[in-house]
Amino acid sequence: MTIRRRALALISGGLDSLLAARVVMEQGIHVEGINFYTGFCVEGHTHAIRKKDRTRPRRNNALWVAEELGIRLHIVDVSEQYKNVVINPKHGYGANLNPCLDCKCFMVGKAVEWIEKQGFDFIITGEVIGQRPMSQRRDTMRIVVRESGVGERLLRPLCAKNLSPTLPEQKGWVDRDKLFGFSGRSRKPQMALARRFGLTDYAQPAGGCCFLTDEAYSRKLADLWQARGSREYELDDIMLLKVGRHLRPRPHFKLIIGREEGENNFLQGYRHQFIQLRINSHPGPLTLIDGEVTPDDCGLAARIAARFSAGRDAEEVEMLLLDRDGSEQLLRVAPLPVAEIRPEWYL
Repeated sequence: MTIRRRALALISGGLDSLLAARVVMEQGIHVEGINFYTGFCVEGHTHAIRKKDRTRPRRNNALWVAEELGIRLHIVDVSEQYKNVVINPKHGYGANLNPCLDCKCFMVGKAVEWIEKQGFDFIITGEVIGQRPMSQRRDTMRIVVRESGVGERLLRPLCAKNLSPTLPEQKGWVDRDKLFGFSGRSRKPQMALARRFGLTDYAQPAGGCCFLTDEAYSRKLADLWQARGSREYELDDIMLLKVGRHLRPRPHFKLIIGREEGENNFLQGYRHQFIQLRINSHPGPLTLIDGEVTPDDCGLAARIAARFSAGRDAEEVEMLLLDRDGSEQLLRVAPLPVAEIRPEWYL
């Protein structure tokens, strides 16, 4: 009897991983997906909080891909193990704090552990030579193979014809002639293939799926590390970096200022971890104070928060300062003049 081979596809939720899995499924291979949660995923966070993103579908694109393909998806939380990848990347960072090559080695390595436990035959990724400057070059693709321990069990269906045959091709489990030779940054070949498969509602290939590729986010993470004197973080830290305006008026504290109702509601969930400023007299943001502060620091923070409220031009704004222990203090402050808010405070 012919054994039906089984493959594990790394599913990010993007078009490439969707197509890579579909191409292999077309050859009769049993495919299941895996998605690794690092804490830095763009999916399901800010666009579920902010009004400006409400036109976007509120969905987890990795789950949507699995549903579209009709495959089982395994979602694995690797956020703790992933810390070392972010903090100490062997191959360094990209343009921002994105350790893309180390990340790919890590992800494929975790997939190797999974298939060895589950008895699967090989791994699929949606990589394309030349598409990413750090992790998807011919030389770095070889590094991924070597450091992940995957050997010849890694099939990249979208660019396979530009690479040496892998184990699934050598063994005849997949027909190499039915794979592709895509290369470069253009997504036109992938979009044409998607049309051929009748796929239309996929996530648009722009911006990436990781906050670490974002310049503003990376700047806030670097500031967090510098302020704490340690390149460490917890999950709450990196979640809060995704929300609100972040200003550091003095080296020992910063403000996280909600930009709209959804962010205010989200920040309210951290009321026991930070000092809060809640404006009473006018519509305005909820503000968290991150750091050890003096009464003078709190006064400055209150004046800054008032500047971002509807009372920005009022003589006085009233607000409550709520400490971590639940104690309250009523403050009445004059909003800080906009000319006194220094550009370098913004993170």
